[in-house]
Amino acid sequence: MNPIEQFFHERNTDIEAMGRDEELRRKSIDWMVHADRYKYTYNFTWMGRPIIKFPGDMVAQQEILWKIRPDLVIETGIAHGGSLIFSASILELIGEGEVVGIDIDIRKHNRDEIEKHPMFKRITLIEGGSTDEAVVGQVRKLAEGKKRVMVILDSNHTHQHVYDELLAYAPMVSVGSYLILPDTFIEFFPKGYYADRPWDVGDNPHTAMKKFLSETDDFVIDDHWTSKCMITESIDGYLLRVK
Repeated sequence: MNPIEQFFHERNTDIEAMGRDEELRRKSIDWMVHADRYKYTYNFTWMGRPIIKFPGDMVAQQEILWKIRPDLVIETGIAHGGSLIFSASILELIGEGEVVGIDIDIRKHNRDEIEKHPMFKRITLIEGGSTDEAVVGQVRKLAEGKKRVMVILDSNHTHQHVYDELLAYAPMVSVGSYLILPDTFIEFFPKGYYADRPWDVGDNPHTAMKKFLSETDDFVIDDHWTSKCMITESIDGYLLRVK
């Protein structure tokens, strides 16, 4: 085994061991709950735009983008546009690919900032409900002919909405690529934590994912990413399409 192979072998062994450490998993969730008092995930920007993610998930998303080299990334939920800019910037470095962002309400001040950003040249914005048939049809046309498609579902986090998104967008993911579900961590936060939101323990992206996976064998949970990030909004939420 050469030095490079040795490095990655040791790293993967450590990641697998870390993933089996239930105490560390509990501590990581405790940390996330505590840090959320201060809206920790709102602390970061990417190329000037707020990106509401844990840093570990940003690095993981970069690793996946670099590995898969998608010619299309589909993202539901836009907010300030940081994730769109992030994906587009990695595709810019790769030298190919485009991003489509879908949101039911793209606020003017956010749209203005996204559209004047240098990475907008790789971005298409669609305003409308992500599960509306007209919107899904529009995205499906954009995906036609693409060889490597990746999907990130980060809009409304209720069970039914995410499940409907999975049914709509999972078929567009190419074999060997990923469908990422942010905010699955809701299932592991205290019940009632999101009292002002329509999602909670038992009604969130994680429960939608479990239902979806019970009905198909096209996707599997890639535990590697949860284990390596540990502090992640996508607990069990990195889905690899295998067939």
